[in-house]
Amino acid sequence: MLTKRIIACLDVRDGRVVKGVQFRQLRHAGDPGELARRYNGEGIDEIVILDVTATLEKRAASTRTIGAVAREIFLPLTVGGGIRSEDDADAAVEAGADKVSLNTAALHDPGLITTLAGRYGSQAVIVAIDAKRREQGFGVFVRSGTHDAARDAVEWAREAEARGAGEILLTSMDRDGTRAGFDCELTAAVSDAVNIPVIASGGGGTFDHFTEVFTRGRADAALAASIFHYAESSVTALKQHLRAQGIPVRL
Repeated sequence: MLTKRIIACLDVRDGRVVKGVQFRQLRHAGDPGELARRYNGEGIDEIVILDVTATLEKRAASTRTIGAVAREIFLPLTVGGGIRSEDDADAAVEAGADKVSLNTAALHDPGLITTLAGRYGSQAVIVAIDAKRREQGFGVFVRSGTHDAARDAVEWAREAEARGAGEILLTSMDRDGTRAGFDCELTAAVSDAVNIPVIASGGGGTFDHFTEVFTRGRADAALAASIFHYAESSVTALKQHLRAQGIPVRL
């Protein structure tokens, strides 16, 4: 069995890490560089920076923040939010990103996925999908979760893979910030539909939630924020718990 990854997410606004519930009620959670330094020491596998207002404000992700985090870590760094063009992706990579994450821009211009995959390799291109439950299936939302894209999440994940995406970052908007557990039904539906890694996001609140998303949800990686930001749980303790459950992780 392939090693499962634990990923810390830094939602950034105005140079500070923030965290909300279901994409709302944002509150400060710390300094990006300081948090990155702590996670690097604890053994996190990867870090994702999401500039949560870049798309709404029609600007690129902050290269200052990217650089501040990149200087503190020796592990893969993904940057999302405001990546709308090759130039935006180039700026993020030059600032220290190893991967770029596309969300709204990928839906508006799916060809951008293919272009960036050709430029950097598919392994460096992540398509982020913010999904919400419907009466039937799961819908896709864009622009920081404010607009319904009128797309099915599973269908869009398949298309993103076909266009060259190397991973899917799948966030349950219903579970985001709730700490009520990952949406394993959503995660399994997308994981079963594609052949590329799926990163589960939204709802991680206990160690058992991670066990569930790796087993029932069939996720390849799990991303969380609140459980780590406020020092309630360490990455080291989480990985030891997963190992005890028979889930392979890098210690």
